Amino acid sequence: MPQRIGILLAFGWCFWGGPASVAALTVIRLGGEDLPPPDLEVPYEFVQLSWAEVDPARHGLAELVKIDTGFVEPLHLDPTVNLVPMLEERGGQVLSLNWIGWGPASGNDLAMFDGDPTTAFLGDGDWGGDYGVIRQKSLIFDLGGRFFLERVRFFPRERFLADRFVQRFIIGISDGDPLKKGTREFTRGIRGSFFDFDLPYDVFENVESVIDMPLPTVPVQQLLFEAPENTAGIWEIAELEIYGNGFAPFASYVSNVIDLGTPASLGSLRWAGQQDEGATLALSTRSGLDDDPNTYWRYTFRGGERTRFDEKGRPLTLASYNKLALGAQAGFTHDTAGWTFWSTAQDFVAGAGAIAGAGPRQFVQVRADFTSEQAASGRLDWVELAVSIPPVAQQAIAEIMPSMVPPGAAAAFTYKIKASVTSGDLGFDRLAIDTPARVQSVNEVRLSGQPVAFDVVQSDDAGFVLAVPLVDAQRTQEVLEVDFHSSVFQFGTVFTGRIFNSQHPAEVPQALAWGDADGVPSSERLRVDLTRLGTGPLGALSVDPGVFSPNGDGINDVVEIGCDVLNLSGPSSVVCWVYDLSGRRLGLVDASWLGSGRYIGVWDGRDEDGSLLPPGLYVVGLSVETDQGTTQRQAVVSLVY
Repeated sequence: MPQRIGILLAFGWCFWGGPASVAALTVIRLGGEDLPPPDLEVPYEFVQLSWAEVDPARHGLAELVKIDTGFVEPLHLDPTVNLVPMLEERGGQVLSLNWIGWGPASGNDLAMFDGDPTTAFLGDGDWGGDYGVIRQKSLIFDLGGRFFLERVRFFPRERFLADRFVQRFIIGISDGDPLKKGTREFTRGIRGSFFDFDLPYDVFENVESVIDMPLPTVPVQQLLFEAPENTAGIWEIAELEIYGNGFAPFASYVSNVIDLGTPASLGSLRWAGQQDEGATLALSTRSGLDDDPNTYWRYTFRGGERTRFDEKGRPLTLASYNKLALGAQAGFTHDTAGWTFWSTAQDFVAGAGAIAGAGPRQFVQVRADFTSEQAASGRLDWVELAVSIPPVAQQAIAEIMPSMVPPGAAAAFTYKIKASVTSGDLGFDRLAIDTPARVQSVNEVRLSGQPVAFDVVQSDDAGFVLAVPLVDAQRTQEVLEVDFHSSVFQFGTVFTGRIFNSQHPAEVPQALAWGDADGVPSSERLRVDLTRLGTGPLGALSVDPGVFSPNGDGINDVVEIGCDVLNLSGPSSVVCWVYDLSGRRLGLVDASWLGSGRYIGVWDGRDEDGSLLPPGLYVVGLSVETDQGTTQRQAVVSLVY
């Protein structure tokens, strides 16, 4: 079952008895229970959830994390605490190799890790029982997750310290990664039940009674101890201890599925915490239309056939799947019809982002994946989700045409939106469209094919916002079209968009989903590709004006240097210099890290020391560093007085 937050969803009644649409901004905080509610300038509903409420039955997960009322962070191992007694509570176990394969350690084996140094496992080669003599002892300590181990220690009972030491033994380690199986140096098993390990220790002639050996500082999930068949003499182990140190290298926290009570517009995501240098904290979200993000499968035992239904024809749920016999469980997959995939990780340093999901969603989840070094980790104090109930619209889809344009050119686009708005929804009179550069012009807006009045209320390098006629339940399903000119610099640029109602400034904008907005087979997407590739990361270099006079009169005092930076996989070093005609470098115009887009630099006619250069012709050079090397462009500019 999802975690219902119990929001009061009110369509309030005014004192004269008529209905009034009361939009509700709701802020849901996960963690940070000791903090007061957020201080906002607008009315809102506040819901507090606890990190500790995580429940597998509600699709929550807490894997190798410490949970506190004020934070969640990876487990940290105390180097003075023996891990072996804690294995089962952390999902681990001890396995012993016998004549039929690996199985849970039992019987005499338990004396090695019962916490009592007066009991011992006797290595006399006569513990095979009814199945004959077993002349080696092999144990696997599965830690239930990956940790940084510090050392392994074992010893006989005190009165046998002098003569019952283990002369021959092997210590192996494995991170448990199944993709590495068969690549490690040492394998141990029988009858198809095999494990493999790297061997930090393969000791032949030990004469020490108390073994205390350091282990490599690498992630370890399984540790092998083996006294091989040719181990000489009678030996014993009173206690075998394993010690770790530092943070769990990989840990995860997944919240329960949070039920908003009704479909809501998904808005902003905020968080607070700490991320040490060398560690990462990947925060992501997903959202859905139902309370289960998975699809469950059952083997029918007719060949390899699988089905999503139980024997009575009912769709499998988490509860019914868990009741199946293990042999009938065929796994589960992501519910692609009802749920988004996990979003890409948020920029943790930014402290804010957006909840994944285009269109109203009733169910959301939050995920935090920690990657730590031994002494460096992350901590997540709280996460806040802002949603609006009722939503702007039940559904809002958009597409853009054309879907392919030349790189860097000012291309003409038509952006189409169709919204399904019911009487309880807010409707919208504002449209925000994200563009890769400042839009050159907005030419026309049409509603159901007819031109309508509009106003550009905001425009910058990241996009623009339009004021448009109100689209509400009276105009549901009408197509809104926007004609504008913009440039594209990156293959696969997505023109995301949002709609909102200016009369409800506290409510979160609703993201647009891509789809067929006009009912005509066309692009049906918001992605725009480039008509040609392979021209390099820099377009032509322009200078404006070509002749300038930096004399302080306010007319052509500087020259603007422009260039399209194309198809960079990430921020790259872009440097602009000025040279004389002999190629001698005179001054630095700009040095920065840029992604794909329009580069604009300004030169005021001065050299590197800040002195005005004499009249003449100069060369402006722009270079970008990428994985493929350095690309340069040059242009000539004339300086006069």
